[in-house]
Amino acid sequence: MHNLRRVLFNTQAGYAITLLRITTGLTFAAHGAQKLFGWFGGYGLEGTGQWMASIGLEPGVLMALLAGSAEFFGGLLLVIGLLVRPAALSLMVAMLIALFWVHLGNGFFMASNGFEYAMTLAVISVVLLVEGAGRLSVDARLQG
Repeated sequence: MHNLRRVLFNTQAGYAITLLRITTGLTFAAHGAQKLFGWFGGYGLEGTGQWMASIGLEPGVLMALLAGSAEFFGGLLLVIGLLVRPAALSLMVAMLIALFWVHLGNGFFMASNGFEYAMTLAVISVVLLVEGAGRLSVDARLQG
């Protein structure tokens, strides 16, 4: 149990990672809210599911639920700094799927639906996976 606790909550990261964690978490949560609830101009679960099915990610609604949940709930976990490593892992997987399945064939730049944004979010997720939540987090309080 002690090893699991250390893997989940241990962090040597300082205070600066808090800014990265919170801004990235809010970004992910907003994108997840688009997929799940149709907020912020999104298509909601049904619309996102239809789109995912149209590009071969099937069953579409389940894929939309998984991606939206990873982004929304994972993003919220990043914001509060709780279970940051598992959240970052799920977010990294979601972004790698987006990068390779959706964006890679469109080149680099976001203006042409390229992979730069998904790549950046995936890299930030890897950083959080490696470094942990930082000193200003619930995880830091629980690592005891």
